[in-house]
Amino acid sequence: MLKIIIGNKAYSSWSLRGWLACKQSGLPFEEIVVPLYDADWDERRKDALFTPSGGRVPILWDGDTPVWDSLAIVEYLNDKTGNMRFWPIETPARALARSMAAEMHSGFSALRDEHGMNVRRIFPARPASAAVTAELRRIMTLWAQARARFGGEGDFLFGDFGAADIMFAPVVTRLTTYSLPVPRFAQSYVEAMTAHPFLQDWIAAAQEEEWVIEKFEQA
Repeated sequence: MLKIIIGNKAYSSWSLRGWLACKQSGLPFEEIVVPLYDADWDERRKDALFTPSGGRVPILWDGDTPVWDSLAIVEYLNDKTGNMRFWPIETPARALARSMAAEMHSGFSALRDEHGMNVRRIFPARPASAAVTAELRRIMTLWAQARARFGGEGDFLFGDFGAADIMFAPVVTRLTTYSLPVPRFAQSYVEAMTAHPFLQDWIAAAQEEEWVIEKFEQA
């Protein structure tokens, strides 16, 4: 059985992506949740389970094969499930979805740094920095392009829920947590994502966690 090691569900955006990929695969898997940045974190990450990833989460184990990094986990599970569950079938849509996922994976550092993930909180709206505003404008442009060209009658970026949605899921949670303004079409997408059973399961589990990381508890 697959085994994925993840950090706190309240705060770990990279873990959310890896876990959503496991859910989307439809394959049975075991999850191991470890508290990030507690007193034992530095020692815990030296465990053999973490060694291949350099002590980072998420890390997926398929037997004795490790796969780390959320995008690598998506691609590994895509291969393992016959290339049918994660990316659009049509070549132009697939090209855009992969490009968007890669840009999300490597970019938008201001949004990450200034608005840490915390699915247990909703803070009052406040003006975003110029850097975050520019990144949100880029994200909205990407979402609008995907929805207009390939969304069809579906609720998600490319119609059906898939890899691109998985990669942008932490953005969706940040928009809600920090009450960041979005266009009407994007609000519909945020609502559809938030209502997705996978994300609902993750958020519900986060509410039950006892761990608190103070730096993510401030607006």
